[in-house]
Amino acid sequence: MIKKDQVVTMHYTVSTNDSVEIDSSKNGKPLVFLHGYGYLVPGLEEVLAEKRNGDTFTTKVLAEKAYGERFDNLVQTVPLAMFEGMEVDVGMSFRATTDDGEQSVVIIDVSDDEIVVDGNHPLAGIDLIFEVEILDVRDATQDEIDSGHIHGDGGSHH
Repeated sequence: MIKKDQVVTMHYTVSTNDSVEIDSSKNGKPLVFLHGYGYLVPGLEEVLAEKRNGDTFTTKVLAEKAYGERFDNLVQTVPLAMFEGMEVDVGMSFRATTDDGEQSVVIIDVSDDEIVVDGNHPLAGIDLIFEVEILDVRDATQDEIDSGHIHGDGGSHH
C-alpha cells in the first residue's frame, strides 16, 4: 500500500462527470510526487493510500474532497476604476488583497464601469473522475522528506 513518505510516479487523466477532459499526463511525462504532503486533492490522495505499484483504477472524487464547494460570496463586482491603466479581459487571473489576505481571482465579466471577479477555484463545486496508472512507488530519501518534495528526475532541482 502507498504510504506517507513514498514517491509515487503515475499517469492520470482527470475529467468531469460529463466526460470533459480537464488534464492528463498520458501524452507527456508522468506525475511524480511525495505522497502524504497535500500535493494532490485530498480525495485522490486518500484513494491512493489503498493502492500499490502497478495498479490501474478509476475513481470519482466529490467536489468537497477535490477543490471544494463553490461560494457565491467569492463572486464580487468591483469598479473598473480599480484597474486604472490596466487592460482587463475575461479569463485573466491575478492576486487580490482581501480582508483575509491574498487570494487568486479570475475576471468573469467586464462592463463599461464594472468588473466581476470570482475567487473560487475554477474547479470548485465540480466532482472529478480520475483515471490513474501507478507506474512506480519508492521510499523517499531523507532529504526529500525533510524538504517536503522530491528531488531529481521530475522533481525539484536545487
